[in-house]
Amino acid sequence: MNIIYNSYFCRITSHFYLLSRFNSSIKRNLNDILLKMPKEVAHTATLKNQRLKLKEKNIKYTPSTVTLQVLGSGAYGAPRSLYLFTDQTKYLFNCGEGTQRLAHEHKMKLSKLEHIFITYPTWENIGGLPGVALTIQDVGVPQFILHGPSGIDELFESTRKFVVLRDLTVKMAECKKEKVYQDNVMKVHYVPIYNKQKLQHKSVVLQLDSDSSDDDVDYYAYAQGRQPLENQMLRAKRKRHDKNSDLVPGSMSMAYICRLNNRPGTLLLEACVEHGVPPGPLLGRLKAGEDVTLKDGRIVRSIDVKEPDDPGAVFIVVECPSEDFLDSLLEEESFSLYQTSNCENDIPFIVVHFTPSQVMLHPRYKEWMSRFQMSTHHLIVNESNSCMGSVAVHRIQCKLNILDSSIFPLLCDQGLFKNNGSPCDKNKLCEELSKDISVCKGETIGTYQLRPLKSINSTPQLTLSRNQFIEETVAIEGLNEELAKYKEKVAELKNNTLYGEYPKIVFLGTGSCIPNKTRNTSGILLHMSASECMLLDCGEATFGQLVRYYGVTESENIFKKLVAIYVSHLHADHHIGLIGLLKARTRATLNHPRPLYLFAPKQIMKWLNLYNFIFEHVLEDLVIVPLGDLDFRDVTLPSNIRLAIMDDLHMMSILTCPVNHCLNSFGVALRHNDGWKITYSGDTMPCDLLTQLGEGSDLLIHEATMEDELENEAKIKMHSTTSQAIKVGQDMNAKFTLLTHFSQRYSKLPRFNDIFSGNVGIAFDNMEVDLNSLQKLPLMYPVLKLMFAEHYEELEQKAFRRQLKQSMLPNSPDP
Repeated sequence: MNIIYNSYFCRITSHFYLLSRFNSSIKRNLNDILLKMPKEVAHTATLKNQRLKLKEKNIKYTPSTVTLQVLGSGAYGAPRSLYLFTDQTKYLFNCGEGTQRLAHEHKMKLSKLEHIFITYPTWENIGGLPGVALTIQDVGVPQFILHGPSGIDELFESTRKFVVLRDLTVKMAECKKEKVYQDNVMKVHYVPIYNKQKLQHKSVVLQLDSDSSDDDVDYYAYAQGRQPLENQMLRAKRKRHDKNSDLVPGSMSMAYICRLNNRPGTLLLEACVEHGVPPGPLLGRLKAGEDVTLKDGRIVRSIDVKEPDDPGAVFIVVECPSEDFLDSLLEEESFSLYQTSNCENDIPFIVVHFTPSQVMLHPRYKEWMSRFQMSTHHLIVNESNSCMGSVAVHRIQCKLNILDSSIFPLLCDQGLFKNNGSPCDKNKLCEELSKDISVCKGETIGTYQLRPLKSINSTPQLTLSRNQFIEETVAIEGLNEELAKYKEKVAELKNNTLYGEYPKIVFLGTGSCIPNKTRNTSGILLHMSASECMLLDCGEATFGQLVRYYGVTESENIFKKLVAIYVSHLHADHHIGLIGLLKARTRATLNHPRPLYLFAPKQIMKWLNLYNFIFEHVLEDLVIVPLGDLDFRDVTLPSNIRLAIMDDLHMMSILTCPVNHCLNSFGVALRHNDGWKITYSGDTMPCDLLTQLGEGSDLLIHEATMEDELENEAKIKMHSTTSQAIKVGQDMNAKFTLLTHFSQRYSKLPRFNDIFSGNVGIAFDNMEVDLNSLQKLPLMYPVLKLMFAEHYEELEQKAFRRQLKQSMLPNSPDP
């Protein structure tokens, strides 16, 4: 089959010969089919209706298999999330930033996700909620229910302008101590734990003035012909529960005591036959546990013809956020039954601890853990773990490292590499606690079977072997020859020292919209000097990308050097990672605080203020610089403030312009005191103002979301094609154009064309370049096409099918 396709691609015009064999009636029929195909706008609503009908039709039963898996281990830079699944229903306990990306890689399907349980309202637990909500909306999930401390659902109210949930309803469960949640899988008891010191302080009411920072814009109204949002939340208004209206934010954590429903034992039909039980209703009565009397007077006991009932395992999920919660935790009587009972059915199989390491090592917390029976296992999901969870990012980086080790360095995330240790290997917290109790460290896809038989798979599920990845790559036919040619061409390049060591550019995210295994959403780290750096956009899990690239220690140094963050516009894939970055920088600079400049549309402050008030303080040392005030046509930022900022950042100028995307979208040109100029487009269609702003840039970083054949789609979504982006660079006389923000259909490689010249490159996640090394990028194209040949051939086949389909549309010329 490949030979046939290759013959088409060698000479693309050959398909017109095939088309000429179609008669006009066939063409008309195909045209009718294409015109009647459902539009993308109705796709999600259709899926939603189908799911609702299936839900009404299906009678849910007590499942025979129930499994707990660690999705995010809680390691520094990794999400923390626990995945509970059956064949019918999925649940999440906590949903940290980056959860959807790991779920996608490890095929933990979220299509049946109906409930998310949050232990404590902090970004580490809720940062992934917007992304997960958008993902499950796209597959037609009609609603999900949030469980946890009051007010968690306000996250969706705060983000409703850039996390648009038109076909998904988010409901908040009423989580009172005396209430329980129960479905066909389990019964959940809510156990609130309080910070008594915070409860002594009176709550204050947030006052947000209706000034220019108010955001009444629907940033996605342009897409798919949508109408602007009305001022409502998720189609359904909801109010903060009166029961907790006087609680201080962060004063309550929620623990969950979960017991699987009893499951009747399986009826043994062979035993029924042996006892002479006839087919019919008697079988149902025996299965239900009743003894029955046969016509001949014999009594058949249920216990003799069916397996024993499964009483259902107990597991507990708990987070004690700080030592201030210890009094409440130790005094809480709800745990007593499960710590002191002599009944085996009440002894928890596993207790999952989202509690920070510092608190877990506190003598009082250790004493609370010791109250459980020795048979109870304790699973730790916190920062003491090292597993970041992704194998795919390492695989592609190892491949690219073979091509050029300076541009594609090996990643510093060591949490998955093969070792010979036990489940607690290299986890000091585990080693300390395991002296007295059974402790397991959290590792992504670590599995804990709750039914049918309780068991723990203690073997590490994810391991990395760089040698294996290298062997996979060098085994590609012809690759070694192309690599040799590349290295020869690099050696022939002039020793270009036109620029100094800086700037250095590290691409942390080069994909659009949602992350996939190999491309995260937008994020670029710009090292302006050895002591200062800034970020250009920060999609979800940009923090985690930094940690994966630099390692824990060096990433903390990066945060100490971070002096500015630029947010081009308010689509979620460009700024939802901001909160995590602000928290990480605050921790890193605690002893030596310095201002952090946030260059962003001023409307971002409504979201930040709401989060800062409702959840946790994140605005320390933050200085907002509205992008509209830096418009190069009319700079309105007061000159004394502007000069002070430029002096602090060692910049000659930072100027912006509005671009052709959603409202309040901007491009930026950065001119450094050392003389270099870098222009960044953000998201935009080709824009004349950007061309003027970036005139003579040393580097243009421009979005290239789609290939040229999808120009109409790019126009609808207000993005650029590859050729359009390259032409912008030519028009502004940029010395080099670097393309990024690729649609996730180009997860490994975009399609090339003849316009890719000697001063055009494509960006990958975890790629580091300086202005001198840019000239190597165009030389990589032949190797890249061979390295990712299967992916590239698939792109070509899709392009061929599109052309075939396009030729069937009205007004297309007959071949």
